[in-house]
Amino acid sequence: MRARQDPVLTLHEEPAEAEVVSHRLMLRAGFIKKLAGGVYSFLPMGVRALRKIEGIVREEMSRAGALEVLLPALQPSDLWERTGRWDKYGKELFRLSDRHDRPFALGPTHEEVVTDLISQTVHSYRQLPVLIYQIQTKFRDEIRPRFGLLRGREFVMKDAYSFSADEDDARRIYGIMQESYARIFRRIGLDSRMVEADSGLIGGNLSHEFMILAASGEDTVLICEKCSWAANVEKEPDALACPKCGGPVSSKTAIEVGHVFYLGHKYSVPMEAAFLDKEGKEIPFYMGCYGIGVSRLLAAALEQSHDEQGMVWPPAIAPFRVSVLTLGPGMADRPEVQEAIRTLEDLWGEDVYIDDRDLRPGIKFQDADLRGFPYQVILGERNVAQGQAEIKIRRSGERLIVTLDSLAIALSDLYESDTQD
Repeated sequence: MRARQDPVLTLHEEPAEAEVVSHRLMLRAGFIKKLAGGVYSFLPMGVRALRKIEGIVREEMSRAGALEVLLPALQPSDLWERTGRWDKYGKELFRLSDRHDRPFALGPTHEEVVTDLISQTVHSYRQLPVLIYQIQTKFRDEIRPRFGLLRGREFVMKDAYSFSADEDDARRIYGIMQESYARIFRRIGLDSRMVEADSGLIGGNLSHEFMILAASGEDTVLICEKCSWAANVEKEPDALACPKCGGPVSSKTAIEVGHVFYLGHKYSVPMEAAFLDKEGKEIPFYMGCYGIGVSRLLAAALEQSHDEQGMVWPPAIAPFRVSVLTLGPGMADRPEVQEAIRTLEDLWGEDVYIDDRDLRPGIKFQDADLRGFPYQVILGERNVAQGQAEIKIRRSGERLIVTLDSLAIALSDLYESDTQD
């Protein structure tokens, strides 16, 4: 992508509305734009980073054996009434009526919808287990939307649902999804912790949250200083010591980015969703559900990874892996520079951002740092004349001088080192 094709300008003043680092940086760098309270448009840079996260999520869901579906966001009230959640969910549920005065909701989650779907589709134990997921926009009428993408009224979520013939299989899938979530956050480049959690409005008798430790977090987690135990303070409000090893615990603020639930018969019984077992007996499905806040992950990543100059994207989810900065009049049109750019595009295709604007070098450097591209290739008169390029590694600030011929190999080696799972 050429910078001259991009109409979005960066901001070099602080947005008055921003309360946390991620919100401030995404507004300044031109990743999102506010439409209404808790509702944001994703601009080209933001979409690219969002799609990178979705790609990793899809790969790991496929690895876990999940199949992708796409369920309706508009949900009839009678499904929610069957589980009692039409009233229990409260004012956070967006409610509306069609022209015939039939009540609907804009889905914040899809337990009722997916249970209804599977009850009409799966009838025998021979069709089980089933593990399906979707990546979709969700809606929640927050009383106080804030913090940009961290607490919005419209957000992108990955929600998965499992249906099993017995409790052992349901818990097996629950364990698989725990492992999948740990891999997802590790691949994205985040420092996450799995903690015991309260099941809240989703229900069930077993749940774990995946937390990103960050000063801006709205959750508080208790972490044992001797073993791997951790829990949301809502789950263990009175814990002064670890219930597993007796060790001391400390509290940390954190951002919830994922949640897994073992549901059992929480939804299948009231919705009469059942299958026939080997003896022909009707048995309710054993269920689990598993959510990841995909758009929230953009903000969480920046809360963990930034500096005074701007964003410091983990390489796996950066909107572009490399920014090429051509410095000086006519530099972008020089044959050796054009050849270097073609070599990089052969290597990384659309992951190459070329800042070919006719602007002062200082502005280009500031924008590249603000937007947090993992690597910057700086092509100035002196180095190009000597057949060289300068590489700046955004996270460390380290600078390397390489030949133009070896530029692609050097960047490939850096990226492989930074993204090893």
